[in-house]
Order: sequence, then structure tokens, then C-alpha cells
Amino acid sequence: MTAQQSRLPRLLVVTDRAQLPLGRSLLSTVDSCLRAGLTHVVLRELDLPDGQRAALAAALTRVGAAVIAAHRPVPAAIGTHLPAGAAGTGLGRSCHSRRDVEEAAAEGSAYATLGPFAPSASKPGYGPALPPTELRGHEIPVYALGGVSESNAAELVGAGAYGVAVMGAVMRSGAPETVVRRLLEAVR
Repeated sequence: MTAQQSRLPRLLVVTDRAQLPLGRSLLSTVDSCLRAGLTHVVLRELDLPDGQRAALAAALTRVGAAVIAAHRPVPAAIGTHLPAGAAGTGLGRSCHSRRDVEEAAAEGSAYATLGPFAPSASKPGYGPALPPTELRGHEIPVYALGGVSESNAAELVGAGAYGVAVMGAVMRSGAPETVVRRLLEAVR
């Protein structure tokens, strides 16, 4: 494991402000999650122009989040999480198969997200779900993603995931800090 990989958290929260309950901001959601122990967020918000996305990343950094930018770099981010099939080197990459993870590792990614592992309200009908055995034996740390919740996070880590990456379970929750606390307990 590289020095960069040894600093990876066990929980990544992927942002999606469209899933937030009405009246709650992304900044306040992440801030409450940070107070519950979250350290890293993957900033999606791909619909925003680069300048607005950069401003959001800077604001999240100011409240204490280590920001990883999805798809495209932003100045305040510590790295980029590339989409599945993207060429090049990012801090992380989305993967949907063992081969995808092998390619990400060969191209220098520090980690990969792999999934989906269960039906996901964030991406209905996306799949098919991978068997948990796909989480074992990778060259780089792998985060289970897709349908991850408080109820299956420990099982996925037990099956071989380094950690879990979640979006909807946190973004849609009325108590995101409680979800983060429970997820952190599950992945320890």
C-alpha cells in the first residue's frame, strides 16, 4: 500500500444536492457529517459550471472536508475521481468489474469504487448487482458502491472491501450525521 493509500478513509460520501431534503443545503449536510466523523467527500454536482463547482469545493474545504472532485479537477480538491472507462490517472476511479479495477491500478489510481452491490434508489434499475466476492484480492483499495447502506456496509467490508462509498443513504437522510456515525461503526 502506498503512502497515499494508507491515508484513505474507510468511508467516502458522494455528493448529490438533488437528493437532499427540501430546504437543506449541501454545505450544511457535509458539515454535520464532518462533525460525525466523516473526512472525505467526492464532489459530484456535475451539472454546475466549473467556477461554481470550484467555489463549492472551496467552501467544503473551509468546513473541513477533504474534497475529491468527480470527473473533472477543481482547484480546492485533493484529487480527481475518474468515471468508469476514463483514460488517465486520477486519485480514484469508478469501476464495474474486476478488469476495470486492474486497469485503474495499472494506470496509477490510489483506489477504486466498485459496484453496484445492491439495488440503489439513486440509480434505479442500474446493475446487475455484483456478488460481494468481487471485492476480494485487488491490488488497490476498493470501496463498495451502489446500494450501500447501514444494513450491508459491514458485510461488504467483511467480504473484502477496504471501505464503502455512499451517496443516497446520506444525501436523502433526515439525519445524515446519524447515518455517517453508523456507517463508520460498520466499517471499523
